[in-house]
Amino acid sequence: MPQSPQLLRRLLRAKDRMDGAAHEDWPIDKLAQVSAVSAAHFAREFKKAFGLPPHRYLLTRRIERAKTLLRDTDLPVTEIALQTGWTSLGTFGRIFRDITGESPRELRTRERALPHAGEHIPECVMRNIDRPNLNTAVLEKRRVEAAGKLGPQSKEDI
Repeated sequence: MPQSPQLLRRLLRAKDRMDGAAHEDWPIDKLAQVSAVSAAHFAREFKKAFGLPPHRYLLTRRIERAKTLLRDTDLPVTEIALQTGWTSLGTFGRIFRDITGESPRELRTRERALPHAGEHIPECVMRNIDRPNLNTAVLEKRRVEAAGKLGPQSKEDI
């Protein structure tokens, strides 16, 4: 069943709030309140409307912002972590590496070493290209990678 235009407008209101202040905490209850629906209904309908659960969407926005700050500023990684909503540098670094495949410092070094071929590409296009793929949860990615590194284990191997 398609979502009603009124519900989509309310969901978009919550999405806009997250976009405008991705560095803030956005628990489901607060987002549901912005959308004037229950928390469970909000989580279900947000994923149906935008393809990602609210938490993963927020992570995507935070990582996008962190990548931009790493590329375009000389701010320390700690300051970037705080500006993008993390309270722990360790958590920021671990999640950043899980999503992008490299540490914040490695990304900064690589981006600065490249000639700026993308200077003439609009920012909205660059953001779409750089947008992390969070269709799979970060912890699930970590489990799959660990399983791949360990290899399949069966009872015969033991």
